Amino acid sequence: MDTMTSRLFPLPPQPREIAFPTERWPEAQPDAATNRDQVEKICAELFEHPASDTTGETHALVVIHRGQLVVERYARETDASSTLISWSMAKSITHALVGILVREGRLDIHQPGLVPRWNQPGDARAALTLDHMLRMVDGLDFVEDYVDSRQSDVIEMLFGSGKDDVAGYTEARPLKCPPGTRWNYSSGTSNVVTAILGRTVGGGETAMLEFMHEELFDRIGMRSPTVRFDAAGTFIGSSFVFATARDFARFGLLYLRDGCWDGDRILPEGWVDYARTATKVSGREYGAHWWLSLDGSAVFHCSGYRGQFIALDPERDLIVVRLGGSTSDQRGAVYLQLRDLIQCFPKRDTAPAG
Repeated sequence: MDTMTSRLFPLPPQPREIAFPTERWPEAQPDAATNRDQVEKICAELFEHPASDTTGETHALVVIHRGQLVVERYARETDASSTLISWSMAKSITHALVGILVREGRLDIHQPGLVPRWNQPGDARAALTLDHMLRMVDGLDFVEDYVDSRQSDVIEMLFGSGKDDVAGYTEARPLKCPPGTRWNYSSGTSNVVTAILGRTVGGGETAMLEFMHEELFDRIGMRSPTVRFDAAGTFIGSSFVFATARDFARFGLLYLRDGCWDGDRILPEGWVDYARTATKVSGREYGAHWWLSLDGSAVFHCSGYRGQFIALDPERDLIVVRLGGSTSDQRGAVYLQLRDLIQCFPKRDTAPAG
């Protein structure tokens, strides 16, 4: 899918002695090579700050190391059964749903003409492909602003005139620049993708929901997810998946294990590498509906408004899930805390055997 994938850090296999968490998460204490004191310090800082402080509120924190749950913390009135919103982490789940249909041969990410209203004579948008959209280089004129509703297409799409047909709202946007020449983060683009998914699956909202559960959620033991559809029957794949922290960690494990689960291939070969390969015009911080690290590490992550993160580190065989309520100004501090938390764990070449 991209020759640059050969440079990526190899994804770790599931340890032979650890079962996949389809039914329950194997649990353990952080191993002796982990900086346990620093882990406790960071956890305390994340949960003890009131909302007005540096990182905002943390509602849930789960750490998976070498396939086992080693850290789990919740705020008051939240526990392992609490379903919390994904916000834009849903985009990465949308990426997985596309991948399943690619594996089945029902979608081709390089095929143009997948949006009927763009297939008119002289409409340059007909050239757009899923690859353009997953990499956010579609060129559509869409403003992603969570603060100023007067200038925000995402607010208007989700909560204003576009809320009954989120894909239709975005499909009506003109091109601002030629596809592939400019990176522009757009929740609207993700909902155009989910509309394509819906047409490919067929059968409306009911069939799409069945597809999501039977082909993704149920297969990896995610029992808690609920999702939202708009009045047009489109899954709002930019923003609205609700699940427990443990289930979001299961989704992370699917990607850390290269799209395979307990001997079954769920995502096509190379699909995870496609997600974590930098989009050339993004400043190298964005892949395909997944975010990349800018610090030179192999970490890649799902990211959501209000400080939602599923961070994967293949060098450490580590997953960190943080769900919370942080402002835009606080999200950077949350990211730095999670980076420091990740670095408390040993890399695979120094991890103790067994």
